[in-house]
Amino acid sequence: MSELEAHIADAMDELENAGLSEEDAVRTCLGQMGGAGLIARSIYEAHSQGTWRQVLLASLPHLLFALVFALNWWQHASWMSLVLLLTLATAAYGWMHGRPHWAFSWFGYMLVPVVTAGVLLLYLPRVWSLISLVVYFSLALWWLFRVVVQTTRRDWIFISLSLVQLPVIAGWFMAVVPDFKFTDETANRVSMLAPWICVSFLLLAITIAAFIRVRQRWLRMGLLVTSGLGTLSLVGYYSAGGLRLTVFFGLMLVMWGIFLLPPLADRLIRRNDGKSLWKDGYIKSRDTGDA
Repeated sequence: MSELEAHIADAMDELENAGLSEEDAVRTCLGQMGGAGLIARSIYEAHSQGTWRQVLLASLPHLLFALVFALNWWQHASWMSLVLLLTLATAAYGWMHGRPHWAFSWFGYMLVPVVTAGVLLLYLPRVWSLISLVVYFSLALWWLFRVVVQTTRRDWIFISLSLVQLPVIAGWFMAVVPDFKFTDETANRVSMLAPWICVSFLLLAITIAAFIRVRQRWLRMGLLVTSGLGTLSLVGYYSAGGLRLTVFFGLMLVMWGIFLLPPLADRLIRRNDGKSLWKDGYIKSRDTGDA
């Protein structure tokens, strides 16, 4: 707003110095600026490009997991635990410190332990498993709803940025553990698929780096869609038959949901916020006698 105000003031000074009246200068200045959509898009493109430092920070979680499978660190519980703790700690730090743009690519990994806990509950006795899953899913959905709402109020495109890796991770997990049962064959399957798992995380890292650097919003969304669907297709092709066709198409639907649902959620949230603002303004004006 300060930038717009300064721009309008400078433009009006030039027009008035050229001989226009104040009223004509205002009309001419506003006409030259264009519509609100054009102004918003111009400001977005001018300020949305991230620095190379932000590129490194944003792509780092995907690079870390690519390194885990490139160097076979997944075979060592200590290395895996260290990478997971570092990822979760960085995500928590970014959430508590204003949610900078680079932090959103870390937030999706906060859901990995949540999903893992849900899978582990399946191993409880049947009765306890059902009770625990009901409570677990209620709390998990409530927490996810709050995260989505707060992120949408910032910018809905960051929801897609945060969650794009989840179907990919789920795809590799289901390819390695198709029946949710860890056996001696599980380690062999991970070892066989490790190079392609590494490639999938590298593709995500490249996508995030490009996302931070490009200015156009449509190009950012195009990068996420292309990378998400392409990487998930890579999972399905190189899973060595471990990923069932129905599961693959289910993950594809989830991936499309990650791209299509955030703008709908943004519209609903803004509509509700607008109604709340109108209602609050009406009540205040009524209380002060200005209604």
